[in-house]
Amino acid sequence: MKNKLNIGVVFGGQSGEHEVSRVSAYNVLGVIDRDKYNIVTIGISKQGKWFLYAGDAEKIKDGSWEQDQKNLTADFSIFDHPEISKIDVFFPVLHGPMGEDGTIQGVFEMLNKPYVGCGVLSSAVGMDKVFSKIMFQSVGIPTGKYIYFRENDWKCDPDAKIAEIEKALGYPIFVKPANMGSSVGITKAHDRTELVAAIKEAFVYDNKLILEDFVKGREIECAVLEVGDAIRASIPGEVIPSKEFYDYEAKYSATEDSKVVIPADLSPEITKKVRDYAIKAFEAIEGSGLTRVDFFVTEDERILINEVNTLPGFTNISMYPKMWEATGIGYIELVDLIIASAKRKRTTVS
Repeated sequence: MKNKLNIGVVFGGQSGEHEVSRVSAYNVLGVIDRDKYNIVTIGISKQGKWFLYAGDAEKIKDGSWEQDQKNLTADFSIFDHPEISKIDVFFPVLHGPMGEDGTIQGVFEMLNKPYVGCGVLSSAVGMDKVFSKIMFQSVGIPTGKYIYFRENDWKCDPDAKIAEIEKALGYPIFVKPANMGSSVGITKAHDRTELVAAIKEAFVYDNKLILEDFVKGREIECAVLEVGDAIRASIPGEVIPSKEFYDYEAKYSATEDSKVVIPADLSPEITKKVRDYAIKAFEAIEGSGLTRVDFFVTEDERILINEVNTLPGFTNISMYPKMWEATGIGYIELVDLIIASAKRKRTTVS
């Protein structure tokens, strides 16, 4: 096939979700159509070093790619390397800070290259659980109760902050870094002792935390995708966690007993409302390309938005591709549509 697009697949990164990124990249590389695309694979180590990698994708999955010296090109500048200049579309398969928070999206903008996923602003807002909730509330999407504070606030007077938290939320409380994904650093605190430990743990990952009240409800997810000029929402799926909540291990360990039900067993009315809210949330953060939107549905059928993920996982057990498959879009077609949406993206420089 003539005029194949050059796709730069970027994986790894410096966040706590480095390993998830590698597995997602392995799956994307396994289904991307080589008759349509030339692939340039770019790995970022946990130390932030960039490499061009031309080796076996299996080594990306297991983490041994960095030792594959004969297939690595290191110490290159992303701004002037000839392989980079030939890339038509970047496909970041990155999760967490510096991957889906607008940081690397800004690099692509500086390169004046189209890229998969949300832009700088929407990526930053989507990653920040506080600002995203503010945006959701502004367009009328219900959220649960929450408060947030920074590390300096905590250090100034921990006892006063604990009293404020307990008065506002009560137990149990979910303690989260404001800017992380894949449930990294999240703890469910049942009492004051657990709360203090949870706050200290979350501050390892971010200097701003969000604390949320416990919502007794089902965990419902919905995938959003730009198809041409339309924004589509998938059939929702339900996560039934094996633990008290769907933590990092439960999401990405094949040995966990968490269950995924697609389609979620919801009434037609609630299904429609979840899908409508998912699109509304995507629009609220000015999203583009793709996003996964997570909700709680309570016993009395209240729908509360939890968060959005602007670069959802593509592992073999990830919800985003599974929900689209159930909606009628297979993995290969899904990757094509995601790349097509990136081609329509206008970069900052004309």
